[in-house]
Formats: sequence, structure tokens, C-alpha cells
Amino acid sequence: MTESGCPSNRVLCSLTDLTDASISLSHLSLVSQEEMREMREQPIDPQAEQEIINSIQEVYYSNDSFDMVQHELEKLPPELNLQELEEYRDKLKRQQAAVSKKVADLILEKQPSYVKELERVTSLQTNLQLAAVICTNARRQLSISKEDFTEASLGLLANQRRRHLLTGLLKSLRTIKTLSGSYLRFLFLVCVSVLTFKHYSCISELNSKLQDTLEQIEEQLDVALSKTCKHFDVSHYTRVQLAYTLLEKTQTAMDQLHMHFTQAIHNTVFQVVLGYVELCAGNADTKFQKMQYKDLCTHITQDSYVPCLSDLCKALWEVMLSYHRTMQWHEEQDKEEAPPTTGAADTEEAAVDHSYVKKKLEHGLTRIWQEVQLKVKAYLLGTDMSNFKYDDFIVVLDVISRLMQVGEEFCGSKSELLQESIKRQSVNYFKNYHRTRLEELRMFLENETWELCPVKSNFNIAQLHEFKFMGQSRSPSVSPSRQVLSSQDQVLSSQDQEVLSLFQHFSQEGNPFERHIDNKDEETEDVLASNGYESDELEKCVYQDYDSDSDVPDELKQDYVDEQTGDVPLKSASRETLRSRKKSDYSLNKGSNAPILTNTTLNVIRLVGKYIQMMNILKPIAFDVIHCVSQLFDYYLYAVYTFFGRNDMYESSGPGLISSRLRTTLNRIQESLIQMSLGEGSASVHGGPGEDRKEKVPSPHLSQLVVLTASETLYGLAQRVVATESLVFLAEQFEFLQSHLDTMMPAAKKPFLQQFYSQTVSTASELRKPIYWVVAAKALDYEQMLLLMAGVKWDIREIMSQHNVYVDVLLKEFEEFNKRLGDVSRHVRVPLPVSNVLWEHCIRLANRTLVEGYGNVKKCSNEGRALMQLDFQQFLMKLEKLTDMRPIPDKDFVETYIKAYYLTENDMEQFIKNHREYSMKQLANLVNVCLGSHINKKARQKLLAAIDDIDRPKR
Repeated sequence: MTESGCPSNRVLCSLTDLTDASISLSHLSLVSQEEMREMREQPIDPQAEQEIINSIQEVYYSNDSFDMVQHELEKLPPELNLQELEEYRDKLKRQQAAVSKKVADLILEKQPSYVKELERVTSLQTNLQLAAVICTNARRQLSISKEDFTEASLGLLANQRRRHLLTGLLKSLRTIKTLSGSYLRFLFLVCVSVLTFKHYSCISELNSKLQDTLEQIEEQLDVALSKTCKHFDVSHYTRVQLAYTLLEKTQTAMDQLHMHFTQAIHNTVFQVVLGYVELCAGNADTKFQKMQYKDLCTHITQDSYVPCLSDLCKALWEVMLSYHRTMQWHEEQDKEEAPPTTGAADTEEAAVDHSYVKKKLEHGLTRIWQEVQLKVKAYLLGTDMSNFKYDDFIVVLDVISRLMQVGEEFCGSKSELLQESIKRQSVNYFKNYHRTRLEELRMFLENETWELCPVKSNFNIAQLHEFKFMGQSRSPSVSPSRQVLSSQDQVLSSQDQEVLSLFQHFSQEGNPFERHIDNKDEETEDVLASNGYESDELEKCVYQDYDSDSDVPDELKQDYVDEQTGDVPLKSASRETLRSRKKSDYSLNKGSNAPILTNTTLNVIRLVGKYIQMMNILKPIAFDVIHCVSQLFDYYLYAVYTFFGRNDMYESSGPGLISSRLRTTLNRIQESLIQMSLGEGSASVHGGPGEDRKEKVPSPHLSQLVVLTASETLYGLAQRVVATESLVFLAEQFEFLQSHLDTMMPAAKKPFLQQFYSQTVSTASELRKPIYWVVAAKALDYEQMLLLMAGVKWDIREIMSQHNVYVDVLLKEFEEFNKRLGDVSRHVRVPLPVSNVLWEHCIRLANRTLVEGYGNVKKCSNEGRALMQLDFQQFLMKLEKLTDMRPIPDKDFVETYIKAYYLTENDMEQFIKNHREYSMKQLANLVNVCLGSHINKKARQKLLAAIDDIDRPKR
């Protein structure tokens, strides 16, 4: 085809020419005007011009990246000659001019062709656009025609043809249904006839066809038999067994049945787990379908673990229930009258079949349950549960506990495989869980400001969600799975619940593994109450609440707790206790008698409830759980003591503040639980390396927000009361739980629990003494008393009727203390035991200050001793009006010391031996003051020697 005959070629040529032209123009632009002028002035000689072009070196045509400047510079000789360089430059200019002129001539020559081809290309583009519009419209019209005419007509014809075929099929199906009832029996009769007349050739062929038909029937019966493994249907199973009986293959059917149950278990668990794995994987990857079941279980995610386990047990329950109902069917058949037989041989054969079926079914119970255990064990051990949420892990325990109950009812098995698997996971989980909870408890304690958490007065531990399980069983030994199975069980009497097994209760409908979902989220009420400490109206409302709730239903009295933490109430006091509290505490605070506790206390109690719930479900780790429960209490007690009671200066001055039992307990906690940092003395030795150190927790530190140095707040008395009394309240809750824990504790480990209660829980109230001693030691200015007493003259010669000023000052201090105690009680209730301890400490310190002051006297007469007695009696008389404490603490301590002044030498010596409560300084001062009145120097030396003998063993 010529160039003129092909439009596309013409367009291509035109575009090529246009490109060449543009390139040429760009080169022309590089030529200076001067050079163009020189080129025009030169004569035009085509042959000379071509020779110049031919003289250009080939390297200039090599590629676009060729650097001609660099090339020419490299060609320069070592020694440059100006004339030669100018000549060479002129040569290059001539070559450049010749090339530029040649390019310009070519452009001018092709210009008319370029313009002509460009016009043809523009015209072709316009024609193509018009053709595209025409084609689009034509196709649209064709599509409309197809839809309106062709498809509609053909669709009607196809539907009519399908209707005609389905009508014929329906007639055939009705005929088959009519014949199916009698076909099987007819077939067996024909088989018997065939065996009789098989010597006929036609009958032999019929026999062969009938055998093929029987094999097909057996295959269909086997399929029908396998369907009973998941959803047992009495009528369906009866027909299948009847068919096998007619085939005289009852024993074969039973062998096949057990194989189908085993296969059903495998297929069921595989499909359930596979469904969750593929769902969580989020893609259509088929690699999971080719995995082994054990490997597949390792791909279950933490979020889908509990739902998958629940569905797994539900599916396995359906299989076991079908087997159970299969056994029931055969037992009922055995009880019924035997069907009529033709002879003794048939009867004996039937008896053998019944015996075989019975033994096979009984043996299959253990075999099937073992298969179930293996599948669930593989699932349990396929995932590390150490980081599960507590609620999820409790559900796992509850589901497995329920499954073990199913196994016990199914075949009397103790489910050793499941117990071993769940115990392994539980120990692993609980160690990690407890370590985390202890760290959280330390964080709570270090951020606790020891403010009162106001709860309602009928705060009850049984109302906490974590302790609900205790109210559901009459005995802690009853497994949660044997407690209320569902809401329907509520209508059954306790006797009915004990009689009905899971297989009886859920025989027709329902599933025992659906119950835990119902109780997982429970609505709770708000137990946060107004403090009621500043208003008499609030106080009145609180007291009315105590006395007017007799007509309120019990379920409405169960109040719940904190909105932020979701916590709920604790052990409530009896109405008599509440009334006694009103009388005892009313003088100090105008408010509610609700328990004194903090959010941290609530968290500890909730945590104890979770621990006991876990222990209730899984008894093999009961001791481990109780040991961890004791550590929670130990750490709380140690923290309260460390924050508020540990003060070496006051401990040394306080007589018997910390009992030997409490000190032993604190040392034990520090050595076994507290991880002491380096530099904390000898205690760091007990930190222990390795695994032992992992079980320990760093010592907590008091929050900087808690100020214990302000005198106007009685040195943080409110915070001390909340901390100490919350610990006492926590100890009361542990006492309440003791019987339950004792029931769960293994017999060999019960001494540990008894020791924990006798040496730790019972010491909680003993912390009041050292904690409140710190307040009492700072609340009154005892040093001022000593200074005032030092200024009193005691060697007077006449009986005084007026007491000294220091007594009034001391009483003024007590009045101020009483006022500040009342101020504190308006914000935090100060229980009677607390106020008694505070008053006792203050009075003891005051009395010991008086003895110390009297012991500093250098000279004293009988009248001076009488003045001491007058001062002390005045102090007692005014003090008794401020406090209800009777008798006054250490009253005899002061009076005995004052009266000792009048003792003779022999009595004084006996006094020194019997009264070790006085310091050596006080006893020596007593002897020195009496010198000259009724004790001589010799007697003085003897008595001082006796004092020194008493002091020597202490050195």
C-alpha cells in the first residue's frame, strides 16, 4: 500500500516531519545571528557544503549525552598555538554553519507537506469522534430491543418448559412415596424367594440385582444411623433399628453406631474450632482446613476463646445427650415384651443380640467420654491463659466444672484428664494473676488518700457481685455447676434439684452450658450514701432508716456500692449492733454509723471474693488460693502499719504498744512478702534471689497528698481513723469468711489457716495502739507541763488549799484535745474503741508526765507531797467530766508514786523491788528526796544499791 493510500501512514509521516522540524528549529536557535549572517554571505556550493558535512567526525553522531566540549578539550595538544587554535575553531564553525544550513533547507522543503498532513489529521479526528457517537447510540438501542423483546419472550418459554417438567416430577415423587412404605418388606420377601429358586437362570440374575440393591440400602441405612449421633429422634432411630433387625445385622449396626459417635465428636469439635479460627483470621485461606485439630486449637484468639469453648461444650453435650437417649431407647426396648418369634433358635439369637447391644453401649460410655476429654484437653492446653481477664477465666473454670459434672453423670468418671489440664492452666494463671493484683494493690495503697468512702449502713458482703456464688449454695462444698442451673430451676424445690440430673433436666430442650451467660452481667444498685456528718437532718434520716425498714422486702435492702469501681456492700451489722453504735458514737459524731472503709478496702474485698470464687470452682488449688488471700490481708496490714504506726521514737516511749504477737506478725510479713530495697538494713537479706524474689512486693509508700504533721487536724487523725478502722473492718470480713475457707482448705493445710487467723487477722485491732499513740504523743504539750512543774516549790511548810497552775494548763490542753476530736468526728465517725484508745493514750502520757515531773523534784516536804495529791485529785475531778473512761488509766501509777514518799526504809526497799514500772531515775529521786526526813545516808546507799541491782540485768 502506498503512502498516499493509507491515512495512518500519512499521519505518521506528518508527525515525523513535525518532530524533525521542531528539532531543527531548536538547533537553529543555537546559531548566533552573526554566524547566520556569515553563512548567507558565503557563496552557496552544494558539493563543498556536503564535503564539509562529511568531514564531521563520527563521534558527534554517537548519542545525545555526548559532551562535545569535553571531547575537544581532551584533543588539545600539550603546547597550545594560537594560530592553530583559531584555524581549528574556524573549521568547527564552518561545519556548524553547514549543518545548520542543511537543517534549515530541509525544514523549508518539508513545510508544505507538514501543513497539508496536519489538516488531514484534524479532519480524521473529527470523523472518528462522530463514528464513536453513532456506535454508542446504536448499541443503546440494540440493548433496549433485546431486553424488551428477546429476553422477555424466551423467559416465558423457559418458565413454561420448567413448569411442565416439575409437574411430571411431582407425579413421580408422589408415586415413589406411596411405594416406599411397602418396598423394603417386599424386597426382603423377594430375597427369600430368590434363595429358594436360585437354580433358575432368570432368578440368578434377579438375585445379583437384588444384592446390589441391598448394598445400596445398607449404605443409606448407615447414613441414617450417623444422623442420630447429633440430634436423636425416637421415630427415626426406631425405623433404622427395625431395618437393621430385618436385615439381621443388629450387632453390625451397634459397631457402626460407636464408630459414628467417635467420628461425630471429631467432626463437631473440628468444625466449631475451625469456624472461630477462620472468623478471626478474616480471610478465605484454606490452610486451616488441612490442619490437625490440636494445631488448629493454637490459633484461637483470646477474645474468641470463651465463646468457642462454650459452643464446643454445647456441641459435645448434644452428642453425649444423643448417646444417653440411645441407651434409654434400648433400655425401654428391653423392658417391653419380646416380639413374637418362630422358634427357640430365634429367641436365643435375639437374646444374644440384646446382650451384645447392652455391653457395647455400656463400654461405649467410657470410650466416648474419653474422646470428649481428649478433645477438650487439646483445646484447653492450646492457649496460654495466663493473661486472660478474670471474668473470662472464671467462665472457663465454670464451663469445665460443668463439663466434669456431665462426665460424672454420663459414666461416673472423675475426669482426670480435664482436672489435670485445668489445674495446670489454673496454677499458671493464678500465679500471674496474683502477682499483678499485688502490684495493683500497691498502686492503690500508694495513691490512696484515706478518705472515707461513704456507704449505706446496711453494707453487706453478701451483696457484692463477687460473693453472689456463696448465696447460691447451701454448702461451699457444692460445685457452682451443681447450684442453680438456670432461671427455671428457681421454681423447683431443693429436693427436686438434687434428684434431677443434667441429662434429665435438659433431655428435651435447653443446654447446661448456657447458664453462665445469664448471670455474667447483673444490675447493681448505688450504695453511695451522703456522709451525714454535718447535718442533724441527715442524722435523723439515717436513724429513721435503721428503725423503719421492717416493712421493706429483703431484696430491696441489698444495696450496692461505688459507681466508679462497681463495688458492692459488705458484712452488715445487726440492728442491735447499730443501735449500740448510735449510743456509743453519738457523743463524738453526728452522723451515720455506716462502716468505715476506703475504695482500696472495697477493692481488696472484691479481690478476695474473686479468689474464693476461683477456689470454689477448682478445689485442687484451694491452698494456693488461700495462701494468696492471706497475702492480700498481710500486705494491707503492713501498709497501714508502715504509713501510720511505724515511729521508732514513740514506740520506744510507749509501754507495750506493739504486742509480741503483732511484732512477730509484722516481721513475718516483711521477711516473706516485702521486697526490701538495698540500703534498708538487714531486711534486704530476706529479699532472696530468683523465684523467691518474684513472689515479693516492694514496700508501699504513703501518698504525698496525705499530711500527718498538721496539729489542727490532730496530725491526720481522720486519715488514721479511716485507715485503721478500714483494716479492722477488713479483718471482720475475713472472720466472716473463715468457716467457708476452712471448708475449702485441705485437711493437711488447715493449721496454716488457723495460724493465719489467730496470729494475723486477730491482730488488726491491735494496730490501734501504735497508730493512735503517735497522735496522743503530739496532741498535748507534755514538755510545757514539765517546765511548769519544775517552777513549783514543793518544800513548803503549810498545807495549801489551792492547786497549782500547771493542773489548769494541763486540763486546758485536754479540753482543746476534746474540741479538736469533736471537729474531726464531724467529718469522719470516730468509733468508741478509737476514742477510748486516744483518751487512754493521752491520759497515760499525762500521768506519766506528772510522775516524771514529780520525779524531778529536788526538795519536797510532807506538805509538798500533800500539794501533789491535791493537784492530782483536782486533775482527776476535772478530767472525769471530760471523758467517760472509768477507771482513769494509770491513776494508781501516779498515786502510788506520791504516797511512796511516806514509806519507811524497809517498805521503801520492798517498793523498789515490786514496782519495776518506774524508771531508775524516778526511784532514785524518790530515795534522795526522802533523805533527811525519815531515811538516813546509810539507808540511802542501801536503797540506791538495790535500784542499781534492778537496773544491772538490763544493761
